[in-house]
Amino acid sequence: MKAVILAGGLGTRLSEETSTRPKPMVEIGGKPILWHIMKQYSAHGITDFIICCGYKGYVIKEYFANYFLHMSDVTFDMKENKMEVHQKRAEPWTVTLVDTGDNSMTGGRLGRVRKYVENEEAFCFTYGDGVGDINITESIAFHRAHGKQATLTATFPPGRFGALDMNSGKVNSFKEKPRGDGAMINGGFFVLSPKVLEHISDDSTVWEQEPLKNLAESNELMAFEHHGFWQPMDTLRDKVYLEELWNKNMAPWKIWE
Repeated sequence: MKAVILAGGLGTRLSEETSTRPKPMVEIGGKPILWHIMKQYSAHGITDFIICCGYKGYVIKEYFANYFLHMSDVTFDMKENKMEVHQKRAEPWTVTLVDTGDNSMTGGRLGRVRKYVENEEAFCFTYGDGVGDINITESIAFHRAHGKQATLTATFPPGRFGALDMNSGKVNSFKEKPRGDGAMINGGFFVLSPKVLEHISDDSTVWEQEPLKNLAESNELMAFEHHGFWQPMDTLRDKVYLEELWNKNMAPWKIWE
């Protein structure tokens, strides 16, 4: 099965990091968050990736063009103009990088990679800025079992601030970062039938608007519930939080060895 990953947005809320590179290339523990997402899928046996590039897409292309060197020890003989690679560490991945336009919306980007997925039974689709310990294998099995066109992963939004239970100035209880208001949200990590592409009209189509609304109204959208860890990287604060988890060896999304 193939996985399509959106990697073309501007990432304006993370401008401290995205002025020189696309958001999916912002690093967590010295590796782009895009790499972390791909490692998640790879741990579930999905190794064929379609990356939807846009803003500064050349940065992503250069990263994968030199991936072998990034992940290996190398000796450069400057005098002889030779290079020797040691301890070769490469992933079993096939990576197709597609320029889906600088200004395309999320649905438009998916539409631009139509030819790579239209003959598949189903394919995975997610955003290039969020990680979690989602059981992708189970989500695929769930999708195949219900037979509808689309499955999204429903999860709880991470809490932003601690919540106080107060009475006349007295704090009765404190909850550190409660998980939103109890309602689940779209966490990405979709499993889709190519039939969903019929709901995408052009580059201006926003996947989260008409396509998902139409699928829901036609009873073709199901939710795979995820009650574990999930965290988008929307702001610098989010990036710092993910970095801290990784550096402390407490990253829940690291499901690979």
